[in-house]
Amino acid sequence: MTLNQKQTKGKKKMGPIILGIVAVIIVIAIIAVSNIGGNNVKAMNDAVDTVLTKLNENFTVTPVDVGDYKEMKIYGIMKFDVEQYEIEEIGNLSIMRMNALGLMQMSTLVITPKDKNLPLLSTDYMYILSNRKSYVEIYDLSAKKDEAYNQLLTNLSDALKKYNHLEDVATSETWYSDLLGASAYKAGKSADDADMKSMLTDTIDVYIAHAKQLPLLTEEEKAEKLAITLEYTNGLVEKGGVSTDVFKKELGEEETKKFFDNIFFGTAK
Repeated sequence: MTLNQKQTKGKKKMGPIILGIVAVIIVIAIIAVSNIGGNNVKAMNDAVDTVLTKLNENFTVTPVDVGDYKEMKIYGIMKFDVEQYEIEEIGNLSIMRMNALGLMQMSTLVITPKDKNLPLLSTDYMYILSNRKSYVEIYDLSAKKDEAYNQLLTNLSDALKKYNHLEDVATSETWYSDLLGASAYKAGKSADDADMKSMLTDTIDVYIAHAKQLPLLTEEEKAEKLAITLEYTNGLVEKGGVSTDVFKKELGEEETKKFFDNIFFGTAK
């Protein structure tokens, strides 16, 4: 057997071995991603479900049938599970959860108050493998800036300041930046899950405590508050926003507005 023949035979033997090693590496990677994704889903659901539990312990929270919006697909692989609730004496609660192939998870929770003088609360939690981003935004959509309302904004801001040790995420100015009564944009790793959950639940605790003490708005005050809220929600569709632009690109402007009005903010109900 010549040297070339021996080398060719050796390469043929090595081929299956290399392919086997590659296959093992791929399987290990898939298992690792699956495990990380599973842990991320648990962390995401734990945070959201804790908020739901807290709300249910203090108010009557009624699920609302979202119909065809129960599952929304964005970009094909991003499937959002959509939930809507009516919080008695407060207003609309919407929750969206997404798990894209185990690689990325996301939850969005929005409370749009109608019956009491409360700010709109919006939260976004994003998980990409071991990386996290957590956003909590308080929108000042009130015409009545009385002492109780201003104290609530202060207390919410103080609750978020407890997490100043978490890494800040840089954000850009938008047309609605002036509406933010308080906000926190944080980044971290899986080791920060407990803090990021607490940032959300501490905010909800303050929100609930004030909501229980505030009086119901009059019909005239409700109409005035709704008008201010619609100015913001309609503005998102007309002027755009980071998340809104994704929906508009995928669903179109008309369908996005319909979704916002009926489900996401519930301003049409």
